[in-house]
Amino acid sequence: MLPASFETPAALILLAGGVISCFAGYRFFRIVLGILGFYFGALIASGAVGTEHTAWMIGAAIVGGLIGSLVLLIAYFVGVALLGAGLGAGVAAVIWAQFGSEPGAVVMILFAIAGALAALALQRYVIIGATAVIGAWIITVAGAALLLDSAASHATHTGVWIPYPMNPAPGNYWVFVAWLVLGLAGIVVQLGITAKGKK
Repeated sequence: MLPASFETPAALILLAGGVISCFAGYRFFRIVLGILGFYFGALIASGAVGTEHTAWMIGAAIVGGLIGSLVLLIAYFVGVALLGAGLGAGVAAVIWAQFGSEPGAVVMILFAIAGALAALALQRYVIIGATAVIGAWIITVAGAALLLDSAASHATHTGVWIPYPMNPAPGNYWVFVAWLVLGLAGIVVQLGITAKGKK
């Protein structure tokens, strides 16, 4: 979570990170791991602190982000499995969100396990697919925050911007389509250009 006043600059930073992840995630995988580690670490730490004190929330986000980056960079191969698990769980959450519900714990665990096993067995292709799809989702969330009035008014109304919604623009189904198109475009670009020749 971030203060609502940070929505635009945070969304721009997320947009840049999402583009790198989506279209060059395999080539810059260690950088992408650092970005994703920072993103998830910041979200967990700032969410644990709460919304009462802005300075504490920002401080927790920075410290949590640095710890998250360090953890994923040190644990490179574990990072591959975690990336696959995160992708599996994220796909389950996004699919269920389109129907206005949340997947149960068993479904999330099964999707996460399937993603982790796939990531280890087909490392190159899973890294390309996962970074493209995760990057596309980050681009979609950041784009919705920058372009849609409903996202901005929601952030202002609550006083906090949550940069990880599973349905960033309720009722706008084109956002889900945009995510899929961006994800596929990222996979094609990585396979055809940015990941070509890199082992």
